[in-house]
Amino acid sequence: MLESLLKMPLSGQLVVLILFGFLVIATALIAERIRFWSRVVKRQPRFAKELVELYRHQPELVEEKVKRNIDLPIARIFSAAFALENPSPEEFRLAMESELQAEIPVMKRFGSILEMFVGLAPLLGLLGTITGLITAFGSLNIGDIGGTATAGVSAGISEALITTAAGMVVAVVCLLFASIFRNLYQRQMALIQEYGGQLELVYRKRCDWRNQTVEDRSADQSLINQLSAAIRHLASNGGQSSY
Repeated sequence: MLESLLKMPLSGQLVVLILFGFLVIATALIAERIRFWSRVVKRQPRFAKELVELYRHQPELVEEKVKRNIDLPIARIFSAAFALENPSPEEFRLAMESELQAEIPVMKRFGSILEMFVGLAPLLGLLGTITGLITAFGSLNIGDIGGTATAGVSAGISEALITTAAGMVVAVVCLLFASIFRNLYQRQMALIQEYGGQLELVYRKRCDWRNQTVEDRSADQSLINQLSAAIRHLASNGGQSSY
């Protein structure tokens, strides 16, 4: 294989070199995404479930748990809502939605680059195929069916086949991992929306309970004031009647 690359014309070597560069870059990006998604898939579903239950029963412990898992996208989304001071349910929801928009590029990072490689790699392979065929036909001499002519044709065909295969390999690898990462992104987005909705419902219930408590206290205070006024009125009437 290496010998064929060395015998390949300069145009073919340049195409293969570019494709090899694509493969090296794609490998680095894929490795980073694998580390990211391994962490998210392993920890995020359990964290989201535990946090919602914790907020339902022991809300005072939520902030500490969020800080311990702040490297997770969903933890940063929930943290944005918890950072507000006595927000309304609408403000609570808007805070989570705003932070979600900021986390989307983090979860989709490098996806556009991999998709670009998927499109460019076959085209570069096709370019190498064309230059290889040009070399092959340029070396072909009908009057000379042996010697240097045969070597030129072989080199051109070799260039065409190698560059085509290299382009397809790079495109297939990038397409495979881009599809996997896209599927993981969609699943995690569904999970974030599910538990974000549950957290919002719990918060709305807590707000309703707090508002109802305030209203009950106001009603009790109003009743106490009325009773006090009635007692003072009766005391005043009793004092006047004694004279």
